[in-house]
Parts: sequence; C-alpha cells; structure tokens
Amino acid sequence: MPQSALILGCSGLSLTPDERAFYRDANPWGFILFRRNVGTPAEVRALTASLRETVGRDAPVLVDQEGGRVQRLTAPHWSKYPAARRYSQLHANDPVTRREITRLAARLIAHDLLEVGINVDCLPVLDIPVPGAHDVIGDRAYGLDATTVGTLGRAAAEGMIAGGVLPVMKHMPGHGRAGVDSHLSLPIVAAGRAELESLDFLPFRMLADMPAAMTAHVVYEALDPSSPATTSKKVIRNVIRKAIGYDGLLMSDDLSMQALEGTLEQRAAAAFAAGCDLGLHCNGKMDEMIEVARAAPSLSGKARRRADAALARIRHLPEPLDIDEARERLAAALASGGTV
Repeated sequence: MPQSALILGCSGLSLTPDERAFYRDANPWGFILFRRNVGTPAEVRALTASLRETVGRDAPVLVDQEGGRVQRLTAPHWSKYPAARRYSQLHANDPVTRREITRLAARLIAHDLLEVGINVDCLPVLDIPVPGAHDVIGDRAYGLDATTVGTLGRAAAEGMIAGGVLPVMKHMPGHGRAGVDSHLSLPIVAAGRAELESLDFLPFRMLADMPAAMTAHVVYEALDPSSPATTSKKVIRNVIRKAIGYDGLLMSDDLSMQALEGTLEQRAAAAFAAGCDLGLHCNGKMDEMIEVARAAPSLSGKARRRADAALARIRHLPEPLDIDEARERLAAALASGGTV
C-alpha cells in the first residue's frame, strides 16, 4: 500500500483502537509525539513500537526536543537541556570548543531519543530574532547573527546525525521577524528582499545540504504578499529551492496552527500544491486527521526521493560515545560558563 505524504500525531500515552485502524488505512510516512504522549521511558518505547506496527514498517517518529522551553521528554526520566541561545554564550574566545559543546549536547539528545524509538528531531532552529519580534523564537535561536546561528545550527545537526537521529531545520525561510506567534495568528513580515537575503536566509544557505527542513507559516510581503511560505508556490520554488538552494525533504509546519486559513483539507491541499513534500498535523484529533488525509497525495516522485535520501543519512550505527563522561563534560561547561 502506498505511503501517504503525512506526519500525524496521536492523542495519548497509548493508541486507541480507532487510531490503530486509521493509521493502518492512512499509512502516513511518519508520526510525531508531544508531551501528552510521553510517560515513562517504557511507555514511550511501547508507543513508538505500536505506531510502527500499525503501518508495518520502521516509520519515522518525530519530536520537538530542542531544550529550554521546547522539550517534550523531560524530568524526571530525561535530562534537562538548555535553550539554544546558551551555547552561543559559552567560550566567547574559543569558537571551536563552543561548537563542540553544541554538537555534544545534540549528540546526547539523540541518544535519549533513540533509546525510546524516536529517530527524528525537529532541531536546529535557524531563525534569527530581530528587535521587536515576538518571543515565540527568542532564546530558541542560537544567536542574533547569521554566522553564529549557522555555525552552531550545523554543529547541532551533525550531533544528531552522528547519534542516528535525523535533524529537521526550521522554520524556512526564517521566522525570526514574526511579530505574532504563528500558532495563534498569521505573522506578516514587511522587510524587503535584500534585508531578508542579508540575514534571514543565510543560516539556511549554510545548511542547505542538510536532509530535512520545515516551513514557516509566515507571509513575507516582498516574496509573496498573499500567502504564507507553507502555502506559497513562489516562496517554496523561488526562494527555498532556488535562492537558498535547498533540495532536501521539506515538510510543512503544523497544519492545525491558526496562522493558516481554510479547512484542514484546504490547508493541506494548499501546502502540497505549493511544493511541500510532507504535511504535518500534530494535535492527534481524529476528525482533523481524517480531513487532512483526504488531501494528502501518495509519497512519490521527487518527494519520495527526498524522503528516502533523508532517512539514508541515519542508516548507520551511532558513533561511539561514553554517555556518562559526555554528560559530565556538558554539565561542567554549562556550570562554569564555558570553562571546561
């Protein structure tokens, strides 16, 4: 049975009979977990195994495990990691070590995730906040300049891949200028094309070889005044694919977010028509998933090629790592302000 070009959430700590039947029929490419789905490590392992059993294959399972305020797996069963901005504050006179610590933290997060069957992390955040922007990005960004964000974002992505977990960079082509939270309303960015080129696009260009990325539900008036990036053929084709030079797997941000208008089926159809390879729906509400699934094509052609190429990047054994020693090194760096 063909895979549908979808990533879907689920409602709780274990699957309901209706969810099992729906996933078996819809056959999404992958799944995504949130805090509502996270109990003990054993429960998460059982849930990821159940999700894969419904589609009869080793389907990708995603999560947002950035650290800071966006961390779905947390205490008491998992380590708490700092927000991305913290890494740019370490080792001001030693950028090589600062990069190593960023990579190490991502490698440890990958270890945590893989142990419970999660093999895709929606990280790194490559957005660059500007003065006056909404704090929805804030300290989730690695810094306030393109070089820092790109350099540390690459370090985090490399740490993920080394640990056998696929990184998903977000939010392309840049969410840092948004004046409102796109979970709640539609951000409209008035910056000119030259300004966007000189800052917002740069980290994505620096990581254009990475295997997977997520779109932004943001209108850029200079690029397409009528549609947010997720549903804009102009932005995806002319900016993401051409100007940024990204040819990897492109998924939408959550289609249930209020930045998008129309029914769920209309939103999904618009995202696919614009050029998204995969549609993401996160809240696990059955009626919404059914609606999104009606608009989802089978995963084929370029989208299938990109999806296969992305997963090929993590088909290896994780690089050897002394986990206890690595945790001690990370803790020492954070506690000392950067002296290891």
